[in-house]
Amino acid sequence: MTRLPLRAWQTGCVSSGEPYDDVAHDDDSPKEACGVFGIYSPGQPVAHLTYLGLFALQHRGQEAAGMAVSDGSDVTVVKDQGLVAAVFDDRTLAGLEGILAIGHCRYSTTGSSTWRNAQPVYRGVADRHFALGHNGNLTNTEALIEEGGMLPGTITSDTDLVAELIGNALGQLPDDSADDDLERALASVLPRLEGAFSFVVMDQSRIIGVRDPNGFRPLCLGKLDEGWVLASESPALDIVGAHFVRELDPGEMVVIDATGPRSIRPFPDSRVDPRLCLFEFVYFARPDTRLYNQSVHQARVRIGEQLAEQAPVEADMVMGVPESGVPAAEGFARRSGIPYGQGVVKNRYVGRSFIAPSQELRARAVRMKLNPLRENVAGKRIVVVDDSIVRGTTQKQLTKMLREAGATEVHLRITSPPVKWSCFYGIDTGDRTELLAYSLTVDEIREYLNVDSIAFVQLDRLVASTGAPGAGFCNACFTGDYPTGVSVTLRKQVLEVPAVTPSPAPIQTAID
Repeated sequence: MTRLPLRAWQTGCVSSGEPYDDVAHDDDSPKEACGVFGIYSPGQPVAHLTYLGLFALQHRGQEAAGMAVSDGSDVTVVKDQGLVAAVFDDRTLAGLEGILAIGHCRYSTTGSSTWRNAQPVYRGVADRHFALGHNGNLTNTEALIEEGGMLPGTITSDTDLVAELIGNALGQLPDDSADDDLERALASVLPRLEGAFSFVVMDQSRIIGVRDPNGFRPLCLGKLDEGWVLASESPALDIVGAHFVRELDPGEMVVIDATGPRSIRPFPDSRVDPRLCLFEFVYFARPDTRLYNQSVHQARVRIGEQLAEQAPVEADMVMGVPESGVPAAEGFARRSGIPYGQGVVKNRYVGRSFIAPSQELRARAVRMKLNPLRENVAGKRIVVVDDSIVRGTTQKQLTKMLREAGATEVHLRITSPPVKWSCFYGIDTGDRTELLAYSLTVDEIREYLNVDSIAFVQLDRLVASTGAPGAGFCNACFTGDYPTGVSVTLRKQVLEVPAVTPSPAPIQTAID
């Protein structure tokens, strides 16, 4: 009896093929792309360890989750829409025995939120089988579709597109399969990709991690007693008992098999220009993550200290908006001498945003997540520290709640500069015209939010707070200085239109 090389299981969270679009305007926080995980550890329960790793990365994507497992001859894929705990259970994991695995949790940036676009994606070419997980966003998807002569609508995400290109490259290799076929296929495809991509890839016998030449999205390597791990963030290493080895370099590909890890440089040196997303330090990464060998928690504390120096204010209490605003609020309080306290309680059991049919209900939905502590707030001048302002909905409602709870003054301090430009490298910020800072000055934002004062941290202070000011960052969402050329037609459904149109000229590029 022959086993199929692929089993794609749908575990019943959302019916296959139906969009699960969660663009909820009550949720004002930036949206990350994905979290990726990979493990090579023969003799260990790799599916269970991948499950734990994805749990540690759940904050990076809550739309879908999945994993691919190999027992050395077959690749099995399990994926569905929903949180990690909803997609996998003990019965599912018990059937996934193998020596290596990759995992993925998704937030969509190119390709709608459907079961088909859940990851890892899979391809089989003759006896070669591989699966792929992606964190980031390609910026030349239309050009790649045109070059490959692919039919419009047949490819529905940039990850699916990369898998198709790799599959085509594998199909062009000689029939006598070689151990490095997947590596050779990747080496031929990767230089054609533009934008942000941290990949985990696997076939029957190896896992591979790839980081784009700009290193927009994080990816690190860890060591187990009997194996190796790749992960978007270092806490995913901790949870499976691996110790941190290093971050992958921008433009690096690491291949892990029975002989251990090997490093390959598939991109020309001229393309390597480290530009880690600055928002990773502000919001996306867990506070216990290390980036550029720096503690994210300590960086956020330093941002708060910088804000206290830059924009001092007389107040009675400093509070942080959970979760990422809390360390910065502690830093602000410490540097300013104003007591730190809790002003709101977060409902930790709220998962996906409530999608309300009216603006009034969307505004009320903020209380699903945050509710004021009246005893701590009443009669006080409050400094509120938050990570960013996108559309301003959350901050506007939070200010209203605090005033209703008795706050006499509300002073808002933001740990990032004004977000004025759309991100094309893996953050779903939406159309630029939806950004509050796109059309309003800082004083107009203050009036709109009904706060007594407002200050955004200065960009140079933010970069200095990371602890690695010379390491290289992307700040395009603040400055419009895009490290690579980007197309004005880039949008989530760019591959789902009836016809593909030529890309217009880039709106801005730092490289001529």
